[in-house]
Order: sequence, then structure tokens, then C-alpha cells
Amino acid sequence: MLEFTSFVTTINEEPISMKKIIFSAMLFACAFNFANGQATKAPAYPLITHNTYFSIWSFNDTLNAAPTKHWTGKDQSLLGLIKVDGTTYRFMGKEPKSYKTILPAADEVNYDSKYTETEPASDWNKVKFDDNSWNTGQAPFTDDEQQAKTKWTSKNIWVRRTFTPNDLNINKLLLKLRNDDNVEVYLNGEMVYSTIGWTSDYKLIPIKDKIKNKLKNGDNVLAIHCANTAGGSWLDAGLVEEIKPTANDVLLAKQKSVIINATQTIYDFECVGVDLQLTFTSPLLMNNLDVFSRPVSYIGYAVKSNDGKTHTVKVLLSASTAISVNSPAQQVTAQKYLAGPLSVLKAGTVEQPLLQKKGDDLRIDWGYMYVAVPKSVNELQYITDPTATVSSFVTGNIASTNKAGKLLDLNTVLNFGSVDATAKEKFIELGYDDLYSVQYFKQNLKPWWKLTKGATIEGELNKAATQYNAVMSQCYNFNKTVYNDALKVGGKDYAALCVMAYRQSIAAHQLVKSPQGEILFLSKENFSNGSINTVDVTYPSAPLYLLYNPRLLEGMLNGIFHYCESPMWTNNFAAHDLGTYPLANGQTYGENMPVEESGNMIILTAAVVKAEGNPAFAKKHWKTLTTWAKYLSQNGLDPGNQLCTDDFAGHLAHNANLSVKAIVALGAYANLAGQLGQKSIALKYKTLASGMAAKWIKMADAGDHYSLVFGNKDTWSQKYNLVWDKVLGLNLFPASVYKKEVNYYLAKQNDFGLPLDSRKTYTKSDWILWTASLADNQKDFNALTVPIYKYATQTPSRVPLSDWHETTDGKMVGFQARSVVGGYFMKVLRNKWVK
Repeated sequence: MLEFTSFVTTINEEPISMKKIIFSAMLFACAFNFANGQATKAPAYPLITHNTYFSIWSFNDTLNAAPTKHWTGKDQSLLGLIKVDGTTYRFMGKEPKSYKTILPAADEVNYDSKYTETEPASDWNKVKFDDNSWNTGQAPFTDDEQQAKTKWTSKNIWVRRTFTPNDLNINKLLLKLRNDDNVEVYLNGEMVYSTIGWTSDYKLIPIKDKIKNKLKNGDNVLAIHCANTAGGSWLDAGLVEEIKPTANDVLLAKQKSVIINATQTIYDFECVGVDLQLTFTSPLLMNNLDVFSRPVSYIGYAVKSNDGKTHTVKVLLSASTAISVNSPAQQVTAQKYLAGPLSVLKAGTVEQPLLQKKGDDLRIDWGYMYVAVPKSVNELQYITDPTATVSSFVTGNIASTNKAGKLLDLNTVLNFGSVDATAKEKFIELGYDDLYSVQYFKQNLKPWWKLTKGATIEGELNKAATQYNAVMSQCYNFNKTVYNDALKVGGKDYAALCVMAYRQSIAAHQLVKSPQGEILFLSKENFSNGSINTVDVTYPSAPLYLLYNPRLLEGMLNGIFHYCESPMWTNNFAAHDLGTYPLANGQTYGENMPVEESGNMIILTAAVVKAEGNPAFAKKHWKTLTTWAKYLSQNGLDPGNQLCTDDFAGHLAHNANLSVKAIVALGAYANLAGQLGQKSIALKYKTLASGMAAKWIKMADAGDHYSLVFGNKDTWSQKYNLVWDKVLGLNLFPASVYKKEVNYYLAKQNDFGLPLDSRKTYTKSDWILWTASLADNQKDFNALTVPIYKYATQTPSRVPLSDWHETTDGKMVGFQARSVVGGYFMKVLRNKWVK
């Protein structure tokens, strides 16, 4: 750790007041002392986290080991260099690989190729094959009517594309391919790639030199066979060259530590003569929605001499315009301008396809990214091609060379001048204006921060700069609150898990206001199916928001209530979702989850009412809640063959844990009825729920545990839904039920946690944290949660925390960067509400 004895902060080269300097120094020192108790290891490290589109991470323990990435895994490069007395070190990111198009795919050029859907002769992939009888069509070939240039709905397609390369002097040749499903690819008759499966985006696949070297002047043929085995279809391909990197004299800074807290990730680096502390702050302060919704993060730099000598120091931040595109092939424009006391770099796509794409593995390609810094003669900003960025800083040849292209770098140089043992600090802001965030029943909605009349991103950047010290203070206090809340009830490992979860959960949402004037906090079902406002994603994430701002949980429920109370929804149970992100125009998930979602909505409404101490939210939707309660009273005790939130495990009839959800929901409904003065309804449903609970105990009894499904004593499952009986104070199930289940679980654990149920060895970490909260003592809670901390710190799956992993080896099964990890806070909620 660095130990800073004092602090110098300047804005516009004018020192701020001594009082502020002292405050800043004290705050910095406190941050160091407090940081010792935070998370120091994670599967991936949050850097810039605001919403599902503006979300940049480091997937490595060492920040300078690889390029930084969007949560989907695509490069969104933030490159950091520091020059000490003329010697340059890299402390953040890594220069992304650069590519040159040899044969463009359809994301770059509308091209024609020959194709047939009838099996051709065996030599169809050869250069001299006569394809004159084949059809001519443009890629992509797909059944997606909105994106198809040539519609393909049959089982097989064969495609031939003849081309002449401009230059045969190619460094490394790669196939650029998007396929759905199975594919075989040939270049001049030789197979270069084959696979079974599908991709949702382009992949770059190396082609062996011996095949590359057979490219010739004149005609060459890229030939592909694709088989659509199930679901959608897609085929498009091209060829690219990986450009040989330019050698440069850049050393690696030594990373000494990394610390994660609720709103910050802090790195310490050592160079010869100088120490650098790098702090990423995304001020997601749930107790301050103005700051919470502002799409601006800070990157703070603090430097000091570590050898008693004086050194000259400059720092470079290079932010790639990949942050503003879905595909690297998209054209962007960039500019530099002044906005009040700030110097600003701005970039975005030329096309600006506002809200035109929906789905999971996507990045934003509308709106604009911003890099801003307080103006002064010692800060420089310029725009370059990525291949020129490092050399421009190393040589000092700093000038803008590009303002349009496929990928550009937005560069900011901070000149710290002469640095001694007295630390100096500067900061840069990174922001994003998405213009409109989501479409809500055919109406495009602006982000929450734009609700103020006349609000502009420049205004938000300026407010963020002006409020820097105040925001840092709020973040420090909030970080301390979040950590200590978890530490008190669960210990250090549990607190570290909560800290890891905090920003990830929030950044899977977007905050807007509905046309009806209601708050909407809409989730994206990341790395799953891309649904927007999925109820059974809201359900596991709820504890975090109930603790720190239940209004945000209202924002997760309001859209579902609006939809289900409209003529668009005619069922007597709750909807699953509102669409596919970012288009919330009605459910797109292919199958309903009647017991699951109805139970979730009633339980969460009861939780909001408890958190707010006021039944008004339930009263507003009482008719709808009553409809759902009636459905559960008829269908909840012994659910039919339907899906639950764990839909990846398939349909399951007689699901005992799903039955618990229905019973608890009915008890919660009875409680709400009582608060609304409907005593007879309260008594009726309280009696019903209690009777169902008593029946459940007999139906699920399997001796030393309760079964996964009624009638099969050889099965078992986590009964995580029981936790709401305890948290809401319903007391429908006796303590003996909890105790029996917890004791059984303790004997079923593997190295990386408790399996979800007896069918498989995989698990869901959010549910384990709920299950552990059933324990009546700290020892059992720790026994169930320590393996999850082990998973989070030892998993080989280096992605933003996956909530679905194997308990045998700690590998991710699916899902990443999802909001459901907000459920890690269940123990904090339980201890707050259950005295």
C-alpha cells in the first residue's frame, strides 16, 4: 500500500482550498486503511459499471495482462501508460490486436455470393467447380427477417465466394465467421475449420500458414457448408489479417495490489522511482439517485516518489471507441471540444442505429462516449489510430491523426510535472450518453438523468467534476456501510462476496421513468436470453435493493404490473418478462412460469411494503395481486409440469421448492390484506397458507430431509424459497423444517458448494446464499458460504461473476454479469428484519 502523507489537487491549475486539500488527504488515507478489509480477488474486476451497455471490466488479476473488456468478453480497451523520467511503463490494459480486412464480411460490405440449398457434387468446394447454376444472394443468410439479406430457412446451405486478394504478403490470416449451426469451411478446396454448434457473433479463427500460403493472384474460393439443426439459422464469413504489432520500448509496471469495494476498484503499481495508485470509481450510490443515475465514472491517478528523489511524470489514458460500437467493423467519428471548464473527447458510430438491435450478446452502437478532464495547460487530448497511440506517447509526438474510421483511440495525457514524496492526484471522467435507453411499449424512454429539463451530458460531466470531493466522500461512507453491514452478520468472506456483487448487480439495469410517471429499473438477463425485466431475475436480486433503496425494487415491479394490468395480458397469472432488451414491448420468452412469477410478484410486493413501512404499493395493485393469489391457491400446493426460475434444469412437476414459494406468497398476501384492513381476507388466506404448509411437510417428507419432488424420497433440493417465510415474519413453517434441511445440506456439499438439487452437481450461488440464511447459527452459515467464496476466488472461469457453476471444479456452467448476485445480501436483509 502507498502511504500518502499529504495531497495536492488542482483544477484549472488553481489549487483548491487548504481545507479541501486536508479533507482529500484524510479521505485518501482512510480509504487505504478501510480498503484492507475489502475483496482482493475476484473472477473479474469492475472498472466502469453503470448499465448493461456501459460496463467495462478487467478479466485478469493483473490489470496490464490483457485488454479491458465489456462484460460480454469483447474488447473495450482502456490503455494506461505512465512515463517516469522518459521511461514508459504500461499499467493498464494491453494494446488490442489490430486487423486488416482481406475479404469483408456482411457487417462491413453488402457482398454477393453463390449458394444452393440442394446438396451439390463432392467437388463443390474446389476453385474450378462450376457454380453458374447456383443462386446468387447477399449475406447474411439467416431466418431473421429483420437482418436477412438472403432468407435461409432450410436445413442446409452451401455457399461459394470467389475473390482476388490485393496483396499476398499477409502476416497472419484469420477466418471471420458467424455460424448457426454446424459448419465446414474450405479455402481453395482445403478445410480450414469445422465445428458443431453455433455462435451469436463473429469469431476469428486462425488459418494455418500452409493453407494461407496457397492463396494466389487471381481467383480464390471461400466455400462453406452450414447445417441448421435447430432454432435459428445464420451464415456469414470473411477473411482478415492480423497486423504485426509495432515494437516499442514500453516496460510493465509492477502491480502490488488490487482492492474491490462497493463503488471502487483500487490498484497500486510500482515503477522505478514512482508509485501510482489508480482508482476506478463508479459512484452507484443508491441513497443518491442523482449521482446513481449519472453515467459518469472517475479514473483517479495519484503519484508519488518512492525513492526520495524528484521525478517528472506523465500519464496517458487511451479509451477505444470500441466502447461505442457493437462490432469493430462499424464506422465511428470523433471530435475534441471544450465544455465550460472541461476539455472533452467525444465519439460514436456514424450510423447511430437507435434501439435497433435486441438480444443478449450485444453492445451499444448508438449514443456517444465521452472522455473529459479539467482544462489546463498540463492536460492534452488527441485522437489517433490504435496502431499509433503508444508510439505517440513514447515519442512525445502528440497530435490528432484521425477523426473518423473503424476504431479510434481517444487519448488524454496528464502532466504531473515534478513529483516528490508529496503525492499528487488528478482524475479523468469517462461518460456515456445513450440518448434513449429503452423502448417501453413502443415509446422510447430517455435515461433518468435526463428527466431534469435542459439536462445535457456536458452538464453532467461538469457537475461530476465540481462534485468530485463530495462524491468521493459519499462513496467512502457508502463503501464502509455496505462492507460493515455484511461483515457484521457473515464475516470477512461473506462481506467480500457482497462487495463483489454490488456493482455487478446494479450495472445489469437501466433507470428510466415510464410515460405514466413511475420509476422503472429494468434489468437485462445477461448471458442468458437477453430478456428485459425478467421477474425471476428480479426475485433473486431483490435483497440488495430492499436494503439500500426499495424504490429501485418498485422500479423492477412497476413495468410488470403495468403490462399485466393492461389489455395486452389476458392470463390470470404474472408475466415472465417485458420483452428482449432493450425493447420492453411485451413478453417474448416462449413459455410462461405461472406459479413462479405470480409467487415472486406477491412476495416482492410484500417485501417492498415491509421495507417502506407502508402498504400503499400493494393497495395500488390489489386487484392484480388478488387474481394471482387466487391462481396460487388453486395451483400452488402441488404445481403441474411447468418451469420455475431454474428453467435450465427443465420442466418439473410436483416441485416441492416451487410449492414453498406459492405457500409463502399466499401467506404474504394474507399479511398485506391485514395491513389494508381486510381482516376476513387476511384470516382466510392465513388459514389457507398455514394449512398448505402443514400438508407440504407431509407431502415432501423424506425422512432426514424434504424431497425435490413430492412422492420421491430419493430426491432432494435446496429450499431457498423458505427464506421469505423467515424474512417476512410469516412463520408458516416450523423451525424444525429449516433445521432438518440445513443439516442435510451440510452433508451434501462439494468443494465449490452445495448442488442445486439431486439431479446435477451444478449450483446457483445466489440460491446457496439464500439457503445458508436458513441456518440458525453462524457455524452452519459459514459452512455453506465458505465454498462460494472459494469458488469466487479460485474459479478458472475469468468473467464477471457467474451465478451458475459446477460444484466439483468451480467452472462456470453458464450466465455471467447478471443482476441476481444482489441476492448475496439475503443474510444482511434477514438479520435486519428478523430480530
